[in-house]
Amino acid sequence: MENIFLSGAAERVTDLEDDGKEKWYLPLFGVYHPKKKDNIRGVFDSSASYGGFCLNDVLLSGPTMTNSLLGVLLRFRKDHYAMTADIKQMFYRFLVNNEHRDFFCFFWFEDNDPKRPLCVYRMRVHVFGNKPSPAVATYGLRKTVENANADIQEFVKESFYVDDALASRPTQDEAIFSLLKNTRKVLQDEGLIRLHKITSNDVEIMNQFPKEELDTTLKDIDIYDVLPTQHSLGLSWDLNLDVFTLTAPCVDRAFTGRGLLSTMNSVFYPMGFVAPFTISGKILLRKACSDGSAWDDPLPTTYCEEWNTWKSRLEQLHGFQVPRKYISKSLSLMKDINV
Repeated sequence: MENIFLSGAAERVTDLEDDGKEKWYLPLFGVYHPKKKDNIRGVFDSSASYGGFCLNDVLLSGPTMTNSLLGVLLRFRKDHYAMTADIKQMFYRFLVNNEHRDFFCFFWFEDNDPKRPLCVYRMRVHVFGNKPSPAVATYGLRKTVENANADIQEFVKESFYVDDALASRPTQDEAIFSLLKNTRKVLQDEGLIRLHKITSNDVEIMNQFPKEELDTTLKDIDIYDVLPTQHSLGLSWDLNLDVFTLTAPCVDRAFTGRGLLSTMNSVFYPMGFVAPFTISGKILLRKACSDGSAWDDPLPTTYCEEWNTWKSRLEQLHGFQVPRKYISKSLSLMKDINV
């Protein structure tokens, strides 16, 4: 919350008189990430209902401007030099019109001190969880670079999945100067947008940036040592070997329809690396639930052996590797498809 106030994302509401204007108050709650237990993210709940409707019920989502996740990931596999980056607090980079900010009110402690009374604040920016925020932020991001070089515009338009950027280029110069450095400068100069958390499969690319601009997993290590695995958009990317690695999820769930479905959903690999395996699980789920049992009723024991076999095979996927690049050379430089 301190960061929200210091950045100017929220403002104190001092004119609480009944001016006849409609207002909406957003509940605020904290979310913990299982892999980042020391961090908490404050989330404004735009789906909380009052009087039979919520804020998101009356907001337009805007056009679908988010790139296809599959498209971003497929382009990430084209060339030799790969990199990822992230926009810091992307939704907070774009202001809400003054006349609409009363719909983003919330209660918080005066001067951010839990010992002091609650006061009314309101957000000046778009927030995570609001239906139109992704479209607004994506439009604003592309608008920021509309006068930039064509390669920067292409990067912003095609390589971002909301606030995550994944790209690959055939040469170091294209990766460093034509892409990352120039894009970072344009975004900062034109929109005060910070592109950070940079990672790459090439140490020399990462050496071109201050450590505080690298991903948090790289800040406290010598990048000439063994590099950590990078996690982004549902993939685990081993920077050292330049491969995607698979991790078998926990499958200790009840033998019910809900348990099987939960297990199916936990096997998430957006590029379909394990589709032949997951399809067999979905077929099993369909057969086992064909008698119309309730979601939490035990499934017929005749399927137990097949289910246990499927689970044991799932565990064998742990550590399975897929090269990030399609072929050993960069596709952008290929002139002969038979090479």
